[in-house]
Parts: sequence; C-alpha cells; structure tokens
Amino acid sequence: MNGMLVIISGPSGSGKGTVVKRLSPENGYALSISVTTRKPRDGELNGRDYFFTTEEDFHKMREENDLLEHAFFVGNYYGTPRRYVEEQIKQGKIVVLEIEVEGALQVKKKFPSAVLIFLMPPSFEELAGRLTNRGTEDAVTIEERLKKTLDEVPLINNYNYLVINDVVPKAVAKIDAIVAAERMKPARSEEIIKKFLDSQKEILC
Repeated sequence: MNGMLVIISGPSGSGKGTVVKRLSPENGYALSISVTTRKPRDGELNGRDYFFTTEEDFHKMREENDLLEHAFFVGNYYGTPRRYVEEQIKQGKIVVLEIEVEGALQVKKKFPSAVLIFLMPPSFEELAGRLTNRGTEDAVTIEERLKKTLDEVPLINNYNYLVINDVVPKAVAKIDAIVAAERMKPARSEEIIKKFLDSQKEILC
C-alpha cells in the first residue's frame, strides 16, 4: 500500500511533540528527518537526528527544489528534504512532519496530496496553563507564544483536519483514524484498482 505525508501543526503548548512521539512505527509511521546547517550536538547522528550539511549545500538544495520547506532559525537553516520524504512514502510509510503553520503551507503547495492536521488544546486558558506549567520560558516569551497562536488559529481552514488534544491517547487515536480513512480513499489506491482491473483479463475472454 502506498504511503503518505502527514503534517502536524499547532500552537506552542498544543502537545505536538508528545503526540507525535506516541505515533507507533508498528502502524507504519516514520518521522521525517530535517536537514540543517547547524553543527551536531553530542550524541546526535547524521541520518538519525538530522541530515547535517553545509550552508552552501543547503542553498543548492533549495535552488534545485530539493526542499519541501525551509526556515532560518537562531543562526542556522532548517528544511525538509523532498527526496527522503518521497523515498519513505514509496516504501509505504506514513511520513510525519511536525512543523509550524508557515512551513506546512509551503509543503502543501509542493506536495498537494499531503494531509494537514491542526492540533489544538481544548481552550485558550488550557494553552496558557500548559505554557506556564512547563516552566521552561519566562512570562514575556509565553505572552509572545500566545499572541502568535492568535495569528495561527485563523489559518486552520487551510488544513484538512482539526484534532483537539485534551487527552493525549485520544488525540493519537483520532490521528490514527484520520490516516486509516485517508488510506481508503480511491485516489490513494490506484495501484490496487489497477491490479483488480488487470486480473479480469485472466477471467474474461
């Protein structure tokens, strides 16, 4: 069965990372590996954590349309390599890409068959509470993240699905259900349909 590209976005504090980590490889999921110009940190391996490259090669990939999306963050470039994603999909994998809204819309233009899922907490109050309780950022940064959320939420209509992350296992189950439904769409089963039609030649004269 053919694979697909699934993009999961959502405001900071929506639980994207936690949910994505719960998507089991046994169900065919494979996390996309980004390419970056930053240096590897201790314990990081090329091809497992990131594809580490030079700034020159990164720009070459961008110019040759080898990146589905790209961004500049804290002095380094990051991007999603098109070739890696396409190879995984050909192997029948459900490639999961956890990126910001801007990047997701970039990918959608280049990869129209991608399934876009927007993850949200049940309320704005819950989101603010999560950002505060995790204790990793100061009040100014939290306020900036909350304001950014107000810019992101109106873009939900560009997505295929909205999943409310109130309880992580339930959110994971909803994503599993979305992927199962998408895999049953005729447009994703052209090979199966072709085999069915070809088999009639052995039966009908």
